[in-house]
Amino acid sequence: MSNFTQNPFASTHSLDTNPFDDPSPPQQPGDAARLDALRQRELDLERRETELAAKADNIRKHGRNNWPPFFPLIFHSIPDEIPEASQSLITRLYQLWLVLAATLVLNVVACITILIAGSRDGGRDLGASIGYLFIISACSFLLWYRPIYNGYMKEQALYYYFYFFFGGFHLLFSVYMIIGVPSTGSAGLIQMIQMYANHQWVAAVFCTIATVGWTVQGLGNAFYFRQIYAHHTAAGHTMEKAKTELASHGAKAYFTRG
Repeated sequence: MSNFTQNPFASTHSLDTNPFDDPSPPQQPGDAARLDALRQRELDLERRETELAAKADNIRKHGRNNWPPFFPLIFHSIPDEIPEASQSLITRLYQLWLVLAATLVLNVVACITILIAGSRDGGRDLGASIGYLFIISACSFLLWYRPIYNGYMKEQALYYYFYFFFGGFHLLFSVYMIIGVPSTGSAGLIQMIQMYANHQWVAAVFCTIATVGWTVQGLGNAFYFRQIYAHHTAAGHTMEKAKTELASHGAKAYFTRG
């Protein structure tokens, strides 16, 4: 009797299935990875668009040039112009240039104290140190820091050869300033030793600080000079490429941001 009391309209699994349904095939693992990659690309594009809009707004408000801060002549922005993988290296080089600029100032102060201490070459040291302050600070920025900045930004061989030539000259100049021969405008080692020997303590201390500054920026630049040469070699830059770039773009490429 129980068989006859069952609900004849009760649904079964086979009856519940809609013959017109077309169930989607199961998602493959590769599909999920592709979707994630597409979403990441979309996020990166949105982030980049936001950064470009902010940069354009900043340029519209403050102008393109931002360096030096007290009298902007050029645009200088490591986060905006240097690839992320190379930003730390260029930042370190910029910091070393700032150490150089500070050392040039301290070198002038040290030469003033040498003159006050009664050195017979004090006048020549002071005059030469003032010349270094203006000439070396400007030339070092334009002739080796700016070329390698542009080199990593544009990845062009010409800038690397600019850097190697003038950066190498700067390393030799650093050795010359570390030695500190009297009457040459350097408050380096020889001047420092003479001031200590003559018990001119104030001059000796400033000469010590200047010598440390010359040594720090010199060793730092030598360390990164090797790294940059290795990068230049790995990137396949050659003198032929540099000549081609010079013939194609001319000297104006040095001043343009493209």
